This record gives sequence, structure tokens and C-alpha cells, in this order.
Amino acid sequence: MPGVRESQLVPTGMRPHERMNMRFTNFPSSKLLAPVAVLLLLLLFPACRQPRVEVSATDYELQARQIHKKIVTVDTHCDTAMWLLRGNWNPAERHDPAAPGSSRIDLPRMKEGGLDAEFFAAFVGQGPRTEEGYAQARKRTEELIQAVRKMVEVNRSIIGLALSPEEAYSLKKQGKLTAFLGIENGYAIGRDLSLIKHFYDLGVRYITLCHSSDNDICDSSTDRSEPEDKGLSDFGRQVVRECNRVGMIVDISHASDRSFYDVLKTSQAPIIASHSCARAVCDNPRNLTDDMIRALAARGGVVQICFLSAYVKKPRPNPERDKALAEFRAKYGNWRNIQDEDERRKIMEEMQELNRRYPADLATVRDLVDHIDHVVKLVGVDYVGIGTDFDGGGGVLGCNDVSQMINVTIELLRRGYSQKDIEKIWGKNFFRVFNQVREVARKLSQS
Repeated sequence: MPGVRESQLVPTGMRPHERMNMRFTNFPSSKLLAPVAVLLLLLLFPACRQPRVEVSATDYELQARQIHKKIVTVDTHCDTAMWLLRGNWNPAERHDPAAPGSSRIDLPRMKEGGLDAEFFAAFVGQGPRTEEGYAQARKRTEELIQAVRKMVEVNRSIIGLALSPEEAYSLKKQGKLTAFLGIENGYAIGRDLSLIKHFYDLGVRYITLCHSSDNDICDSSTDRSEPEDKGLSDFGRQVVRECNRVGMIVDISHASDRSFYDVLKTSQAPIIASHSCARAVCDNPRNLTDDMIRALAARGGVVQICFLSAYVKKPRPNPERDKALAEFRAKYGNWRNIQDEDERRKIMEEMQELNRRYPADLATVRDLVDHIDHVVKLVGVDYVGIGTDFDGGGGVLGCNDVSQMINVTIELLRRGYSQKDIEKIWGKNFFRVFNQVREVARKLSQS
């Protein structure tokens, strides 16, 4: 297996041919060899530099699946919980990923792709900052949370709800999948700090502070209705401190740049970006700059690489698709904020038809792993993970649904990553942050 033991001797990210070169660089000095031995060495040297034997795709897949059997793999963000509110959708059935209107995740396909644990996000679109709006957001969030809990209860022979990394490892040993709970958009708590503990008690373990619009907590990376980025509000600072106290992980995906730095200054615990990429690789405001990644890593946090193609790679120009998308947005506005499920279903079907008529220029698994490579080269392998955003827009060529998740590991193996590094990327890094957040909460409760 490439790099498993060699990683102790050479940098992890080296390709096999680079490792070969390093071995010869470290060969004993010729000054210590007899002249005849030197001559023999020079004659034999070309034979040592024969082209390496290529590993077949099948061999890489076998290695990848063996690794997945030994580790716990975690995806820190999907929006599949919305599908659970549809009465005719069964997560325990395998759905054809190529079928119109198919979800990206179900339990059989999680097993096919080698994914052990999934964070099901209770997503709420940003609505009016009124008491009525807050009440509606809380109601919607609780419906989604209960839908995930019901899914687990109905399928308890297949999947369990975990509240900690230890429980995820235990479920893996039992041969079961794991469901974690998150909340996407702090709008769900309105202006009521007590709801953070309330949602924690329901099993939620992270809150994404905002979504595509500014809210009472902080400014969004994609909302510049006001030119100034105001960052984290005073109420937002209270939210971060309460999350620290309770043991809730703070997620800054979707947050503006200033909000990001404000959260880092405020939080006593490491934070995460549950589904974001590297802006240096793909220039998108939803992604993190190199300075942000360095700051995140310096505080022990982790960036979970997102599979949403527009965050992975800039698409090639497509005037017909751009025109159709502009008309779609003019018709529906920010449709993700629409709460009515029937209306959302109709809009999503129309969006799928648009994608069929004007196919998107999708990024690939290789493009995706370029982001992992970039973070590793920038700050090391301890600060990067996986957050697909499946059923929320995520999907790249070669990994367009959860059944293809193994392909990410195959690409990591091709690039020379060791089993130890792959385990970190697939969940160990995130679990480290998870446990550190819990430890901060424990210490705060004793102070």
C-alpha cells in the first residue's frame, strides 16, 4: 500500500517516483566504496531507475475498500433530511442516482460508497427577522430533526444516531451506519440563546451560523445587499460563547470573511467549515483564502472540502445555460429560502430539467482532490476533511452521489497518500475538533 510505512521516512504527499529519487539521494556515499564497487553501482544504476509498475484501477479500488473497512468515514454535510419530509421517499431503499429527481444519498448507497457516518443538516432558508419568521424557522428545524430521528428509529438495524465520535466507532463495530445531526443557518435560533441548548439536547452537534443571506448572528459570504461586511454581531458573539459553553461545534461555512475572523477571535474552541473549499484553487467567495485556512489551522480547526462543483472549479463559459439560470433566478429568486415543501419540489424539478437541457460543466474528483492537496501543502494533513453538500448542490464527475465516495479514496491513493493520512481526511481530523469542543465545554462548566 503506497506510503503506509514509507510515510515515516519521506513526506506523505510524495509521489512514488519522488520517493524512489529520495531513496537514491540518501544512498551511502561512493567515497566509502571500492573503485570496482563504484563501477558496478554505476552499471547497475540504470536498471534501478526502470519505470515503476503501474497500479491498476482495480488494485487501487481494492486497497481503498480495505482501508474503508478499517476506518470510520464521515461526511460532515448533506441536505438529505429534506427528502425525509416527503411521504413517498424511503431512505432504506436504493434509488437510481441517474433517475430524474433522485436523491444523492440513501442507506444502501452509503454502504456501496464506503461512507460510515453522515451529518444530516436541518436546513432553513433565511426569512424575515420577525417573531413570526423565527417561530416558523424553529418549527421547520424541529420537523427536520425529528424526521432524521424517525428514520434512525425505523431503520435501527441499519443505522444509529450518534452524539459523539465514540458512538460512531461503536456503531461501525456493530456493522451499522451512523447519523449525526447539524443545523444549517443560525436563523433557526432566532434571537433566543436558550435554543442552542434545546437543539443540543435533541442531538444537534453543529450550527452553521448563517446561509446565503445575512442574519442576526453574522454576515454571509454571498449577501452584499449592504456593501460593508459587518462580520459577527454582538448577538453573534453571545451565540458563539453559548455554543462553546454547551459543546456545540461552530460552523463558519457560508460566513463572510470578516465574520470568519470575528468568530475565531471569539471562540474558545476550534471551529469548522463543514462544506467549503480553497479560494486559491477556485476563486469563489464561499471558499476560504489561504490566510483563513492558516488561521483556522492555527486554532486547531478543520476545513471540510465541499463537492459543489462551482466551489471546486470555475465552469467554462456557457451562454445558453447562463441565460436559462438568469431567467430561473428572476422567476424564483433565492428559492432555497422557500419553506413550502410542495413549491420547493416543483422548483427543484424545474431546476433538474434545466440541468438536463443545459448540462453543467462539472468539476471532477481530481479537481476536488486538488483542494485537499492545496490544504495539505499549506498547513498539513491534520486540518482537512470531507463535507459533500449532497442534496444541497454537491456533486462532481466521478462522485456525483454517495455510492461513488470510494473514488475520492482511490484518487488519494493514486497521489501517494498513506492509510494514516486517509483516515485523518475521512474523519479523524473532524473527530479531533469534535472532542476538543466537548473538552472546552467541560472546562467551562467547571469554571
